[in-house]
Amino acid sequence: MKLVAFLRASGSTASGLLLDQNRAVLDLAHAATGLLTPSHALAICDLADPFHRAVKDLAARAQTPAELERLRKAGALLVRSQVTLHAPVPRPGKILCVGLNYRDHAAEQNVELPKRPLLFSKFVTCVQAPGGPIRIPRGSTQTDYEAELGVVIGRQASRVSESAAMQHVLGYCNFHDVSARDFQFADGQWQRGKSCDTFAPFGEFVATTDEIPDPHALRIQLRLNGKTMQDSTTAQLVFTIPQLIAAISEHITLEPGDVIATGTPPGVGFARKPPVYLQPGDVCEVEIAGLGVLRNPVIASD
Repeated sequence: MKLVAFLRASGSTASGLLLDQNRAVLDLAHAATGLLTPSHALAICDLADPFHRAVKDLAARAQTPAELERLRKAGALLVRSQVTLHAPVPRPGKILCVGLNYRDHAAEQNVELPKRPLLFSKFVTCVQAPGGPIRIPRGSTQTDYEAELGVVIGRQASRVSESAAMQHVLGYCNFHDVSARDFQFADGQWQRGKSCDTFAPFGEFVATTDEIPDPHALRIQLRLNGKTMQDSTTAQLVFTIPQLIAAISEHITLEPGDVIATGTPPGVGFARKPPVYLQPGDVCEVEIAGLGVLRNPVIASD
């Protein structure tokens, strides 16, 4: 199933499902769904939570024309083109990112592959919706793009083995690790350069693991104003998803709704000659096979 979050007219955020070949959004709070109120904000991401299991059952039933029509007549189905999506996990508990995790990206920088995952974090205030603007931070002239595969955790993971790691994955999404390179390199550490507001757009949806048979065989691209800047495959990952989950959970407990951004392929702006950085008026598109397109415009800080 494909999980989304969307904005109501009141400004509040609601959970939904993409249905009818992605043409409709099912409002999971509508009475016609028969769902109970979730026990907590991230219950839909929690594979062990009764609410998530009920949503999964509903999604299976909604594949039939009769159930789709019932939900449509009840007013629970919204036309996708008329819905404003939020990031599919509006407030993840943690956003953990991995640096230098594509072999071809390391090659373009002529650097050795890391011996263990290079981790950094983004704050929840970085989260931006699909279609929402990426804002170049005040003082930055070197804001860069990075297409990434996002992994959303679905079960608490602490000291998880590689062999058991995939049991803790809810699903996958497009993720854009926007980076202010001038801040990142000037500071000597990455927190400010990676964590400016709007620097973590992701979505449009989270595809659960049954939708993506092999997350290590996905084409990943980034287009800037329609021009392809990054084009690779997740087969180039240095550390696979099970390896990342095992390494991270050795010391950091992962929880449902946490997001891991698994690294970016070659073609980033700072590595180009001459460098290419984001400018106001640009449009970025991240596209990963099976995960749709994440599109965001770029605006100035003011």
